Amino acid sequence: MYTVIGATKSRALRVMWLLEELGEAYDQDPAGPRSDTVLKHNVLGKIPALIDEGHSLTDSVAIMTYLADKHGKFTAPAGTPQRAHQDAMTLWLIDEVDATLWTNTRHKDALPDLEARMHEQYAQAMKVLSNRLQSEFLMGDEMTVPDILAAHCMGWAAGVGFPPLDEKLSGYLKKLRARPAFRAALDH
Repeated sequence: MYTVIGATKSRALRVMWLLEELGEAYDQDPAGPRSDTVLKHNVLGKIPALIDEGHSLTDSVAIMTYLADKHGKFTAPAGTPQRAHQDAMTLWLIDEVDATLWTNTRHKDALPDLEARMHEQYAQAMKVLSNRLQSEFLMGDEMTVPDILAAHCMGWAAGVGFPPLDEKLSGYLKKLRARPAFRAALDH
């Protein structure tokens, strides 16, 4: 059984959501960043961490990639062009969306002009994402790790007052957040 370390209202939700989608059992320790529990598993003090067979794994995207590869679901096979496209999408989401949200969260109080710029960057990224969404999911007809990452980021953005999504992305997010696995992860 897996153990997810981190509060539900954090990037740990990404990991929990994927575990629910995979149908894998897990326990959750809602320890906060830099707590003794977290520092035991991640010297950086960041959440989430995943404990699997005595190994402490860190970084939500690395954990999701590990789980998807391990279980052979929600990912294209490693070493394929499809996987390279999926990884490119994942890295783009980290660089252009997640990093924007994190920068805003971490520095908006210290740099008052930053928030407007982060909102602008996010809005630009959402226009690009909307154009890239050409199927039911980001990578085609099947849900993959980038969908969880994108949905989590869009929910985070909405929760902190970032610009609203266009109709296409709003529908996409609503559909993803209606999935039973997402609801189960929230309620875990």
